[in-house]
Amino acid sequence: MTVQFSTRVRNARADAIDATIGASPQMELRSGAQPANPAAAETGIEVSQLGLPASWMVAAVNGVKAKNGSWTGAAAAAGAIGHFRVKDNADSQCDMQGSVTGTGGGGDMELDNVNAAVGQPITINTFTITEGNA
Repeated sequence: MTVQFSTRVRNARADAIDATIGASPQMELRSGAQPANPAAAETGIEVSQLGLPASWMVAAVNGVKAKNGSWTGAAAAAGAIGHFRVKDNADSQCDMQGSVTGTGGGGDMELDNVNAAVGQPITINTFTITEGNA
């Protein structure tokens, strides 16, 4: 049997993510495959770093959280973006990471274009977190 949680508990678990990471976190878009876990050393090159809004995620609904507002930036280096890392606003603690694909590619995060040139605008189209155990 699988443990199941109510929608209320799933929402609280999801809402704890952005509450723990805090307001205005930093997001790194990096080339290559993601490290084994958020505590592991960074891999690839940092293609872009975005300062996310103070309220960067909306409140969870049915165990799902979505990005709040527009997440855009520009590429500081050329490269194929393969993963992201979310750090606290001091850029010192990585608390979340995941895969990146182009729109419709099924990654944890979807961008308008994963092949960045220096100075190219980057738009994060889709980012949601879904709590399991429904």
